[in-house]
Amino acid sequence: MSDDRFILLEPGAARPGRIPLPPAFAVKATTDDTEGRFSLLEVILAQDIPRHVHHLADEGIYVLDGILEIEFDDRRHRAPKGTFALLPHGVPHALRRASDPPPRVLQISSPGGWERYVEDLIEAGPAVLTEGRLDPARINPIAAGHHISYQEQG
Repeated sequence: MSDDRFILLEPGAARPGRIPLPPAFAVKATTDDTEGRFSLLEVILAQDIPRHVHHLADEGIYVLDGILEIEFDDRRHRAPKGTFALLPHGVPHALRRASDPPPRVLQISSPGGWERYVEDLIEAGPAVLTEGRLDPARINPIAAGHHISYQEQG
């Protein structure tokens, strides 16, 4: 077994990316680290994530601290610390803060690519926001390149 891909991160450490990410995002394994198989991020859910669909990637969420509300398909679930959820591709879902401080989660995307999407959103800056909230209409042009679509308010 080759150790050229071995990674050991000290507590609080993160993998470097194309651009620096805000403290709410800590990349633990990049898509390149895993040869495209998955990406792993530790995320503090500072903003609610609007209803969206991953058309290619399955998403796994493990709640480390706090309470996360998961809307999956048309049902809502409370996910306290220690809860795991698998969000298969193709099914609409949303993630919301249900605790203060906001929930801290491990987010796994398979295949990888999630950290690249986050970098693209951070790079876009306030252009993806309306009144301080993520705006599906403004996110969709960026999300489309990552096989994700947000449901716009009608």
